[in-house]
Amino acid sequence: MFDPMSLYLAHPFWVWIALAAVLLAIEVMTGSGWLLWPAASAAIVGVLAVYAGLDPGQAVLVFALLTISLVLLARRYLPKSLLRHANADINDNVARLVGHQGRVVADFRDRSGRVFVDGKEWPAEADEGAALIAGSRVEVTGVTGARLRVRPA
Repeated sequence: MFDPMSLYLAHPFWVWIALAAVLLAIEVMTGSGWLLWPAASAAIVGVLAVYAGLDPGQAVLVFALLTISLVLLARRYLPKSLLRHANADINDNVARLVGHQGRVVADFRDRSGRVFVDGKEWPAEADEGAALIAGSRVEVTGVTGARLRVRPA
């Protein structure tokens, strides 16, 4: 009869590495970006299980704490352009500009003007109450067709 606990006790490293591989494979298939951190945590726990001699309960606790910590650190320190929404289309060249910064080409009139973002000049609309003059820095907050919505950066 198969006993998972005896397998774990005999080979804790390989159990955690297998879990990391499964999580990483699911991440590659879905592209969500969120299973990368549990996969990394599982790999770290695999190494710790061997070298620090973690028992199964301690290993699960370390896995949970590492996963939570890595997710929070990623949300805090990784650029927002790397943490795309699940519905973001990487082939949508205009929508990928949300969050990028650029410069105003000419003074905006009636909230409309042109901005230079990501090496190209784009038609843009200023967010409510934003008076934008030539040379000022802006951040792209949204996209409507090929028109960018911007606010002062």
